[in-house]
Amino acid sequence: MAAEPAAGDQQQIASVSILLQIVMLGLAFVLGHVLRRHKFYYLHEASASLLIGLIVGGIANISNTEESFRKWFNFRDEFFFLFLLPPIIFYSGFSLHPKPFFSNFGAIITFAILGTFIASMVTGILVYLGGVLFLMYKLPFQESLLFGAIVSATDPVTVLAIFQELGTDVNLYALVFGESVLNDAVAISLYRTFVKVRHHSSGSQHFIATIWGFLTIFVGSISAGVIVALICALLFKYAGLAVNNLQNLECCLVVLFPYFSYMLAESVGLSGIVAILFCGVVMKHYMFPNLSINAQAFTSSFFELISSLAETFVFIYMGLDIAIEDQSWSHVGFIFFSIIFMVVARAANVFPCAYLVNLIRPLSRQIPLKHQKALCFSGLRGAMAFALALQSTHDLPEGHGRTIFTATTAIVVLTVLLIGGSTSTMLEALEVTGENNVGETPDEESEYLAPAFVADNDGSPTQNLKMRLRQFQQSTTSFTAFDKNFLTPFFTASNGQGLPLLDVGNASGGEGSGSADKTAYRSHNKKEGRGSFSVSTRSGHQDGDSGSEGRLRRLPSNNAQNERDASKDQSEPAPASRSNF
Repeated sequence: MAAEPAAGDQQQIASVSILLQIVMLGLAFVLGHVLRRHKFYYLHEASASLLIGLIVGGIANISNTEESFRKWFNFRDEFFFLFLLPPIIFYSGFSLHPKPFFSNFGAIITFAILGTFIASMVTGILVYLGGVLFLMYKLPFQESLLFGAIVSATDPVTVLAIFQELGTDVNLYALVFGESVLNDAVAISLYRTFVKVRHHSSGSQHFIATIWGFLTIFVGSISAGVIVALICALLFKYAGLAVNNLQNLECCLVVLFPYFSYMLAESVGLSGIVAILFCGVVMKHYMFPNLSINAQAFTSSFFELISSLAETFVFIYMGLDIAIEDQSWSHVGFIFFSIIFMVVARAANVFPCAYLVNLIRPLSRQIPLKHQKALCFSGLRGAMAFALALQSTHDLPEGHGRTIFTATTAIVVLTVLLIGGSTSTMLEALEVTGENNVGETPDEESEYLAPAFVADNDGSPTQNLKMRLRQFQQSTTSFTAFDKNFLTPFFTASNGQGLPLLDVGNASGGEGSGSADKTAYRSHNKKEGRGSFSVSTRSGHQDGDSGSEGRLRRLPSNNAQNERDASKDQSEPAPASRSNF
């Protein structure tokens, strides 16, 4: 009899906790809308969500409900990695607009892979040297590198949102967004690699094991995501699900496939985050055209919805946990120098990589210095760094893991609140607003062509490097043509604009409205394909031109008219954005 009241109290506490979470989510969305409407750029929605969590957690600390909050609101890394992070990362890949992303793909890969590796190593080495010189709390060399991998994960939510609000160069936006998407995957792969090396390798095998482990995790995870996405594309192409009585099945399968790729990668010891990211990119390119028009509209809205909810919930959760979790604030020197080393590492990431990119680009396509400074400024830390730091408390000894967690917490709060709040001032100071606004359609298709290479006849080592990179660029162009001529026709439906919804029970319908809707749909697709750059900012709340929060809209079409128009679409070329994958 005594157990029943305790169980009832426990259920009541859980209900109150969930109710409070719902209230905080609603408050965060409303406050974010008010801030955007009044163009108050010093406090963005992500910052507001973090502050709401900090305030509520602070109230819990000075009240008698602290233990209840600790029980129900602690930021559990398992919950984050399994339920909150996958929809955020998947929608980041699913919402990528192909033309600006892949026209800057070489630069994005350079910043995301080479740059992240440089930032991780520089931070780790400086932290280790700082400990040796007694400037800060001393960590072993391997744990210093692991800390470098943690804080190398960027999350420029606020910067990207303000980029869209104020308008900035499309290529700068693509660089920041693309780097932030791939950077998370690289940071997680580096973290897992350093953890495995710490536990299993010794002596001279460290470097070789690190490189091999990183390549195994990264390439294996990409392969898992791509294979699942291609299977999904073939299923929807040949299964004939684009009929009205199977639309629910169509949408359910689309939602399940990303989680399947995530769990598949995790179950074999790979990175589910990397897998679901590339699964999203490939599904959008090959699977999405095979869906019915209604299913396209639903899945785009659904993925954006759960991504937005998860992103806001993560920042609230972070604020709560920062306020109620035990922190190791005694090592103030470690926090102070870690912030300085992080800034140095970010500069070591951006400027050398930009120099390498500019080395092979013509003058008209080089990354200007003010864009490099904006890239350097955009290296905010967020939910990914926080989750990896929380996981390190389980992977490392208690004192080391807690110190890393506290330092990462301070870095997240500083970058999100201070750097994120000063983004608009930075953009105006660097004069990068209004150059070629995000969301505007470029006047020329050549705006997004892959950068050409300038011939150099001096016979120097620089010339040799340029020639090798030119060969790589030619191979990339060959793959683009191969994708356009072979892969896209093989994996996607012939019209490439979404299959009409076939009504197998009633093939009759009004001719006039169906024709008008189909015409509007074609016009919208051509507008999208022309290059209007509208993508999610990881929190998914801004659209470059219409305020529709980055979602790809599809107008409904009359069933019977769609059947007749589908044959006409066979001869129409696919939108230009699909051929630049």
